[in-house]
Amino acid sequence: MARILVVDDEATVLGLFEVILTRLGHEVLTASNGRRGVDIYRRHRPMATIIELNLPDINGVEVLREIRAVDPHAPVLIWTEADTEGLEHDARQRGVTEFLLKGFSQHELGAVLYGL
Repeated sequence: MARILVVDDEATVLGLFEVILTRLGHEVLTASNGRRGVDIYRRHRPMATIIELNLPDINGVEVLREIRAVDPHAPVLIWTEADTEGLEHDARQRGVTEFLLKGFSQHELGAVLYGL
């Protein structure tokens, strides 16, 4: 199906996304921090990128900004907890494709990716 990049600083979360997305038929690339995510994005140009909003080196909005500099129309999904209103606003200003709230289901993720 599609190549998808997942950026998150937790190995268990990356593994979970990899299992789910592989089951949905996608090729999965992973990055454990924002800078590595941007580097992988530039080298591989995935069909979609899923970014955790709160990363330890650069936040998800900065990753989004750098991806937008390469491709202004690239599908970028940010997943987050509900209490990040300021960063969510910044991400919307930069054209985030979709937000996923932590606790989303495999079905929700599949539906969002199918709609891209």
